[in-house]
Amino acid sequence: MAKIKKNYVCTECGADYPTWAGQCKVCSAWNTLKEIRVAGGKNSTAAVRHGYAGVPASATKLSEVDVESVPRFTSGLSEFDRVLGGGYVPGSVVLLGGSPGAGKSTILLQNISEIANSRSVLYVSGEESVEQIADRARRLQIANSANISVLTETSTDKVIQYIEEHSPSFVVIDSIQTMYRESIDSAPGGVSQVRESAVALTRLAKQRQVTFVIVGHVTKDQSLAGPMSLAHICDTSLSISSTEDEKFRILRTDKNRFGATSEIGFFRMQESGLAQVKNPSAIFLNRSDTESPGTVITVLWEGTRPLLVELQALTIESPHGNPRRLTVGFDQNRLALGIAVLARHGNIFAADMDIFLNVVGGVKIQETSADLAMMCALISSLKSQKIPKNTVIFGETGLNGEIRPVANGLQRIADAKKHGFEVAIVPKDNAPKKRMAGIKLYPVANVAEAIDVLSELAN
Repeated sequence: MAKIKKNYVCTECGADYPTWAGQCKVCSAWNTLKEIRVAGGKNSTAAVRHGYAGVPASATKLSEVDVESVPRFTSGLSEFDRVLGGGYVPGSVVLLGGSPGAGKSTILLQNISEIANSRSVLYVSGEESVEQIADRARRLQIANSANISVLTETSTDKVIQYIEEHSPSFVVIDSIQTMYRESIDSAPGGVSQVRESAVALTRLAKQRQVTFVIVGHVTKDQSLAGPMSLAHICDTSLSISSTEDEKFRILRTDKNRFGATSEIGFFRMQESGLAQVKNPSAIFLNRSDTESPGTVITVLWEGTRPLLVELQALTIESPHGNPRRLTVGFDQNRLALGIAVLARHGNIFAADMDIFLNVVGGVKIQETSADLAMMCALISSLKSQKIPKNTVIFGETGLNGEIRPVANGLQRIADAKKHGFEVAIVPKDNAPKKRMAGIKLYPVANVAEAIDVLSELAN
């Protein structure tokens, strides 16, 4: 019988410890070490079964490796391929996380409908019956259901055995929280079961060049359930979420060994599945005809394309000694920086005000190009000045009050012009050398100049 080895794993960062401790030394979290049991010994049943026990290690000289572009195959959805970096990579492991009802199973069924045209597909479900999956496939009008095999199984060892016998080239595991290893003495969904199942499936993917998509659930704070090491094991980590009105779905990448991590895909939920949104800026620019103080439009750069979003700021006198700072979709540290810069270089004081900042549509701004737009929204709300709705603003601000240029400035201006904007407040270094027809530019070098432009536009 294989010797059972005990280990302790931090559920926050995935660090391993031979003994239990109250605090993780890596991430400093308290009471996060959970016991896992793995089959030890070089002759353990699990090790022999998967062919990695007793096999001598071999290395390949780097000069002998044939360096070519990584072959990819399409998912059938260009927005999904964009987030992946160009499509699926054979032998890769993709982790797809999302809350219940976000559309994980739906979008994957749409994926395998296209993939089944050229590859053998296996859909492993530990949550739904074959009849439930078939009913969804009919509702989504899956054309190649005859080429898709469905396996309702929760044992990781039996799934691996089936894959070794039938050799599918594309496998979906829905979901990893329902899978369990027979050699691990704990319930499915636990730290040890999730981790060991993911390790075994990843090893199989690399050995047999099988592409895996593993579905994972998320917690209340929208982080992936299970050990953090799960994201480190996989090649690509994706997350799908819904907008506030539940009409649209946003696909993001948190990790990608084969592409950029800044791409975002947009989909519209329909009865027939998820439809791609080719012009995502239209989602977030559904504004009313009336102009309101505190509302500003900015241009982000997400991956390879611009994205226009709306920022809303609300400032009111604080009835408490400690004013509130609440942001949705915006970094609170950037807000604090903007408030300090306005006070120091713009003579606009908001330290005693409650400030609320919202990015419309559920978009999370992660780049600094929205700094100037955020500060203009605060000024507009503080002074009750309406910014014309045909105005777009972008730029990064420094601690000395300077407005710094951002990447792809000309493309941002061109996209704003395409969407009907006629005025743009931009960093001085991003202004084109030649005049652009159809849009009036206000290049600004510092915060004081931006404040003067806002006063001019308000009048």
